[in-house]
Amino acid sequence: MAMADTDDEFLRQADPFRRELLAHCYRMLGSAHDAEDLVQETYLRAWRAYDQFEGRSSLRTWLHRIATTACLTALEQRAKRPMPTGLGGSADPADDLAERTDIHWLEPIPNGVVGSENDPATIVTERESVRLAFIAALQHLPPRQRAVLILRDVLKWRAAEVADAVGVTTTAVNSVLQRARAQLAQASPTPDGAAEPSSAEQRALLDRYASAFERKDVDALVSLFTEDVVWEMPPYVEWYSGPADVGHHLANRCPARPGGVLLLPIEANGQPGFALYLRDPEHGTYHAFTLQVLTLTAHGISHVANFLDVRLFDLFGLPLTQPAPSERVPAEEGQQLVAGSGRR
Repeated sequence: MAMADTDDEFLRQADPFRRELLAHCYRMLGSAHDAEDLVQETYLRAWRAYDQFEGRSSLRTWLHRIATTACLTALEQRAKRPMPTGLGGSADPADDLAERTDIHWLEPIPNGVVGSENDPATIVTERESVRLAFIAALQHLPPRQRAVLILRDVLKWRAAEVADAVGVTTTAVNSVLQRARAQLAQASPTPDGAAEPSSAEQRALLDRYASAFERKDVDALVSLFTEDVVWEMPPYVEWYSGPADVGHHLANRCPARPGGVLLLPIEANGQPGFALYLRDPEHGTYHAFTLQVLTLTAHGISHVANFLDVRLFDLFGLPLTQPAPSERVPAEEGQQLVAGSGRR
């Protein structure tokens, strides 16, 4: 077969797996940007070795094996990506904040770039496997344990396939998996996302949250939280637990002002969220401030992760500035609006 034909055949066969490979690398690395780099590395390695692919496993399995190897190699030179809750106990909201730019923090990932595009059942399963609490818990595992657990419990590979992918015996896979599950249970002792509200309840809850945030109605916000709500905001190491402490932070530290906040809905890690912009009082323009990923339960909002890295806005296809509401283009017919004037 001619080289050009081989290249075309490789791209035709391999390209449908790009999204699930991105999800796999993201689970391993905790960074959407790093995951994209490793997917590119995976395809380059696979393209170079494609003439040696004998079909003894499926192409999908072969690509995931290459991706796993690439991720394990990359993790030899990289520290884990934590969330503030993984570094210590909750803080006193009256204390000063400590920004840690030396830590490579966990990153969110947009729903639309990972997983299956067609099968609804697969979409649900894959989104559950990239939920923020699960990805954060994975960061507590050593790289090889992380790989074994993902391949066995997420991708449902047989122990022999995992052994071949990570370079250990089948017996070792079972032992590593047992340790990984135990450590994961310690890092994330309660299943995330249990007892979620219905779709209608979820929309209503998000609408109330966005409206209260734009008004900076702290009492209204606190009423939406569960008793064990967690508020964290990398790159700050401080995080808060409980409605009273979160409310104190929002009232006294949060720079949002009534009428000076714009929230645009996003979907990240299989969860709802908002891109939050703050208004420049001099020019009226709204500037990117934080990406929020919310965990919703039947009893309210149990977790708000604020990612205060505006470089992440580009990942979600969002600009760093937004015009004042009077200058915004009206939503197209059929485009969903979230409560508040003109929020798409």
